[in-house]
Amino acid sequence: MKLSILALSLAATSMTFSSLHVQAHTQANVTSQTQAKPQQLAQTESARLAAFFADNFQQRLHRSPLFQSYLGYKWDYGKWDNISDAFQDESRDLALQQLNALASFDASKLSVEENVSLGLNKVSLERQLANDKFRHHTYIMDQFSAYHTMVPSFLINVHRVTNEEEAKAYISRLQGVDGLFKQVIAQMRIRQKLGVFPPKWSYDQMLQASKNVIAGAPFTQGEDDSSIWDDFKGKVAKLEISQAQREALLSAAQSALLESVQPAYQSLISELAVQRDLTPEGDGVWRLPDGKKWYQNRLAWFTTTDLTADEVHRIGLKNVERIHQAMRGIMQKVNFEGSLQEFFEFMRSDKQFYYANTDEGRDAYLTEAKALIDTMRGKLPEYFSLIPQAEMMVKRVEPFREQSAGKAFYQSPAKDGSRPGVYYANLYDMNDMPTYQMEALAYHEGIPGHHMQRAIAQELEGIPEFQKYSSFTAYTEGWGLYTEELAKDMGFYQDPYSDFGRLAMELWRACRLVVDTGIHSKKWSREQAINYLLENTPTPKNDSVKAIERYIAMPGQATAYMIGKLKIMELREWAHKELGEQFDIRGFHAQILKDGPVPLNILEQKIKRWVAREKTAI
Repeated sequence: MKLSILALSLAATSMTFSSLHVQAHTQANVTSQTQAKPQQLAQTESARLAAFFADNFQQRLHRSPLFQSYLGYKWDYGKWDNISDAFQDESRDLALQQLNALASFDASKLSVEENVSLGLNKVSLERQLANDKFRHHTYIMDQFSAYHTMVPSFLINVHRVTNEEEAKAYISRLQGVDGLFKQVIAQMRIRQKLGVFPPKWSYDQMLQASKNVIAGAPFTQGEDDSSIWDDFKGKVAKLEISQAQREALLSAAQSALLESVQPAYQSLISELAVQRDLTPEGDGVWRLPDGKKWYQNRLAWFTTTDLTADEVHRIGLKNVERIHQAMRGIMQKVNFEGSLQEFFEFMRSDKQFYYANTDEGRDAYLTEAKALIDTMRGKLPEYFSLIPQAEMMVKRVEPFREQSAGKAFYQSPAKDGSRPGVYYANLYDMNDMPTYQMEALAYHEGIPGHHMQRAIAQELEGIPEFQKYSSFTAYTEGWGLYTEELAKDMGFYQDPYSDFGRLAMELWRACRLVVDTGIHSKKWSREQAINYLLENTPTPKNDSVKAIERYIAMPGQATAYMIGKLKIMELREWAHKELGEQFDIRGFHAQILKDGPVPLNILEQKIKRWVAREKTAI
């Protein structure tokens, strides 16, 4: 959907205000420098930097209605983001302006923390500009997480309706789906001309998921309500409004679903069907124009390192062997006689490790997952000085997207506390969710994993807003994987099978290094990568298939987990060695979490400064 004149005016006003604001601060700084004392100069530079960050963050917010909604702001509550090339050009130019403006700040007049923020902002802008060079290499549509599932997921899980105006904003978004999907299709056609397509097998999944969204009432008669219609009706039913107001809202929403949402999805379905017949053979990005350079960009983006594909592949193979050895130790504990591969098959197939593939089994899984998180919550003060205030809940992935969604994932809470953090568990097929992995999965997605890190980041005080929402996957997912092992240090995984589950989850991330680089650099096929997982992990086949399909859709992303975790463990071991008995795990974790997400090199610098300070204090 194109931004309205009003929205564009807001963005332009924001950009103008930012430029004037920074300019004014600069002029004031120059005027005062002749008489100010050094301390006053430092304060002035700090204030100027804070104003710069604040203005830039406001620009970012004004340019993204979705980001506003995720954070709990409702300025453009009835709109979608603009994804046109023209808008992306504006974003690139704005990033260039901001990057050039950073050179005006004198780092010597800033605190250590402010210099961290300055460095993070510079890195973030440089990464954005590097990505823009490959703007059309990113799949605008894929089977894993794209616009066809984003729209219903966002409306159901993010767009809150607490009054009539918010219900009207929901309807406005329904009316805007047609415009949004026209932009999506335009982006698909740009990529078509360049020869950038997702693999052929992914189209059937996208087509089916799209058809699922417009299945049911009011799109089809005599069937259950569609997911969106059911959601809107449920939200409106809770409003304290007159019956006439309620009926008017329902009538308007139904019209929007039939006149905007349905034709938008039908157009998308038609376009997907056309492109399915055009996509070239193969699975990895090596098949795309400049695919090798694009994949190196992806590795750099997700790992925040300069590791090559070959180096990542070798790290993966090394860690697969290490974890296999640890698993053989578990086999001895449980008195299993046979090979490691036979043990894998036992873990895949023995019914003791799986809940029934029924609603009762799914409810039991969710109940136990909640209990695990509640127990972990009581242990946190022993290992953490920073504990989030935001609530967290465990929720099943919605039916319309569960066939293509990942095994589990996390959604951050709203900044204003109106929406809790959510650990989503995909319970479509209970055979893909073994009980021996429940602990590690709950700790990774919930606490002390993603919920701890992301909620704490949002709640931090004294750092710029942009810093709380920066994206560095190696840090975020590395932390999630790190906390799986941390939980063992905290006394969890008392059942050897659960400890095996922890190792299985780590093994999974090590194998990702192998298969992701195998697919996108070494020209492995989808089937070859699936077979590697089946041979080297206990993961069921269906789960392995979905995982490989995800890695194909999101090149490089899967490598971030293990690379990030290894770096955090390396830093912890080094700090412990340097500080000896003075090492404080709570202090170490505080250093990891207190500045929000950061690249791995900046994380290392932070820990080294902390160790130096601690040594001085001894």
